[in-house]
Amino acid sequence: LLSSSDEAKSLFEKPAWEGVLEIPASAKSSAPLSQGALLGPYRIEKLIGAGGMGEVFKALDTRLRREVAVKALPGGFVHTGDALARFQREARILGSLNHPNIAAVFGLEELNGHRYLVLEYVPGKTLAERIGRGPLPIEECLQISKQVAEALEAAHEKGIVHRDLKPANIKITPEGKVKVLDFGLAKDIAADTSSAAGNSPTMADSPAYTQAGIILGTAAYMSPEQARGKPVDKRADIWAFGCVLYECL
Repeated sequence: LLSSSDEAKSLFEKPAWEGVLEIPASAKSSAPLSQGALLGPYRIEKLIGAGGMGEVFKALDTRLRREVAVKALPGGFVHTGDALARFQREARILGSLNHPNIAAVFGLEELNGHRYLVLEYVPGKTLAERIGRGPLPIEECLQISKQVAEALEAAHEKGIVHRDLKPANIKITPEGKVKVLDFGLAKDIAADTSSAAGNSPTMADSPAYTQAGIILGTAAYMSPEQARGKPVDKRADIWAFGCVLYECL
């Protein structure tokens, strides 16, 4: 029973489309960025994260001498209009947010037909890693959750819903500063008010995804309406926040 419980927990913490949507082999590898490669003024140092939707590299801004994170669009999606639009939308959404608990965006770069998103590099561990060491004391939980709530409030005031809030998308710096990451599935509700009601904001934008009926987000943290592919608003983030808070304790 314990083994089955662990397997179920692992399943629900994965993105909802993972294991259902077969990602083409060409889409699993991003544009080649090797250690020492230059992307404009950014020198690539190392790969720090990878998944079905892209790779993230740590890099150095050689002009300002600061560390940054470079997010690469998967190679198979480089020439896909929907994927490029999603990538650019993430940059615009982050560009509209200016809050100490939200990782900032520095710009969009292009090299040999590939797009890259340059983001604030946040050192430290994710909340998921911290939870993995055991339940958080009440005081620590309150300090972290307060900062997450402030980040969500700032986004919601701009009409932006994150739609994928979870411990893996929350980073805690060595100084205890919390940063909410990965607005790749975020939705600008204000910008979409003119959209047709039938266009579910919780469904993937790529035709390949919508044909497969894939829901965006991570199952364990989805509100009921998001899990059903219904239109969502900030209450979906509040639900996810409650799930994260419960998991911390």
